[in-house]
Amino acid sequence: MNIDEIEQELGVMQLSDSFFPTGIYATSNGLEFLFTEKKIHGMADLIKLIRINITQQIGPSDCVALGNVFDSVNKQDFDQVIETDNIIFATKPIKEIRDASVRSGVQLIKCVVEFVKDDKILNQYMDNIIKNRVHGVFPVAFAVCCNALKIKKEKSMMMMLYGFTVGIVGAALRLGLIQHFEGQKIIHNIKPIISQTIKENSNKSLLEIWQFAPQIDIVQMSHEKMDSKMFIT
Repeated sequence: MNIDEIEQELGVMQLSDSFFPTGIYATSNGLEFLFTEKKIHGMADLIKLIRINITQQIGPSDCVALGNVFDSVNKQDFDQVIETDNIIFATKPIKEIRDASVRSGVQLIKCVVEFVKDDKILNQYMDNIIKNRVHGVFPVAFAVCCNALKIKKEKSMMMMLYGFTVGIVGAALRLGLIQHFEGQKIIHNIKPIISQTIKENSNKSLLEIWQFAPQIDIVQMSHEKMDSKMFIT
């Protein structure tokens, strides 16, 4: 492994670490509602929930957006980055999910511009957030930051999907739904789903973005309306 590859791996570790201040680990994506209503029971149900989220929502929408941002950055086409930001923002129908995605994306950009000073697209994206010309939605912000840290497209998708999985497993642990060893078993079981999702969505165009998981949408909307909750939806 050469110096560039080592620095890339260190960038992966830095952005993947829960220590990195994006706030994304404060979300449960509706899991808390299912737990409160006693509609989810243990590992098998949790694996099913994560699989649906990845294959029906994040894979065909956020992963496709991330891949297109990488392609746009390679062409130095910032207008296409703005278009991707607008499209992926519009695909998030649940207000709390949409707001959390923007909040995490903006926080990510603000943090990375503090230590990466010489990336043109990163600085353009930050300037456009300040001027309210882009939303700063997480998949786009994540792609811009990964590119600035020389992390490759497929590895960036892997990080985003792994981060989502760990976030759900972490929420399940905090709710008392599973134990720590079960959490690691779930993450291991999800690996083939993550790799297949990356393979299927890494080279699709913006016109191929879709998501369809109406039951998940209803659960997330129900969680959004709970009077008392530990997690952002």
